[in-house]
This record gives sequence, C-alpha cells and structure tokens, in this order.
Amino acid sequence: MKDVRPTTSIVIEAIFNILGPLSNVAFLDLFAGTGRVALEAWSRGARPVVAVELLRRRCEAVKRAGVKPEEGLVLLFMDVRRAIRWLDKRGYSFNVIFADPPYDSSWATETLELLTSKRGLVRPGGVIMLERSSREIVNGIPKCLQLVDERRYGDTVLSTFRFAEGD
Repeated sequence: MKDVRPTTSIVIEAIFNILGPLSNVAFLDLFAGTGRVALEAWSRGARPVVAVELLRRRCEAVKRAGVKPEEGLVLLFMDVRRAIRWLDKRGYSFNVIFADPPYDSSWATETLELLTSKRGLVRPGGVIMLERSSREIVNGIPKCLQLVDERRYGDTVLSTFRFAEGD
C-alpha cells in the first residue's frame, strides 16, 4: 500500500477558491488521508463534513484539531466502496463530494462510477471534484456526468463534474 500523499497548500487553496462559500454546505471528503481538506471545509463553515479514510492513523490533522462529531465533522474509517454504500443507505446527500484517490491507480475512474451508481449522494446542483495526477487518464467518464471545470497545478489536476441536465 502506498503511503499518504497530502494535498498541497496551493491545491487546497485552489479547491476552496473554485468551490466558493461553504456555509452550511454538506461536504464529503473521500480518501481523506490526513484530513486536511475535510478540516478546511469545516473551518469554512461546511456542515456536515464527512471524511472517509481507510486507515485511522492517517487522519492526524483532524485528530489534532479535536473537532467532535457533534460539531459537524464525522470521520468514517472504512473502505470508500463500503462508505459510499453506508452513506447512501442512511440517506446522506452532499453539495460537494471531493475525492483524492491514490495517484496512478484505477481509483479515479472507479470513484466516478461508484458515485454515479449512488446518485442520491449528490444533491441537485451539487458537484463532484476529483483530484488526480496529470499522468492519469480517467477512462470512461459516465455519460450522466459533465465536466464543468478542469485546472492543473503542477502534477495535480482538479476536475469538477455535475450531473448532466435531464439525467
């Protein structure tokens, strides 16, 4: 298993500049790693914020911040596939779903497929933002998704998707 690759400060700033104000926006962070993106969303007023990370030891930033679930930040320590099913089954939905899967893996494509299979997780007008390596090609973007923005920061690409009108 590859070690965690934290999102750089430049990319974190870009993410939140692209997303704009987050007050009372429901935010899901998949492959949360250290938890920096989830914690930044929470600090900008997103509520609730759910961070999904397989390994408990990785979410150091959130643990150090001491934010409790009753304050609107929830950590789920489970596989992303399982977490998506778990959240869908419990009726969660989000305005923003941010996913930063391991670079150079099939996870970018699989994550988009998983999210389109559980469309209720994305609120109407909501977005899916995918962070990936510029070397990585996302194969077979589901037809129900439309790319609305894509930006490159060094080796990192941020792609933002919405469900296509009428889908």
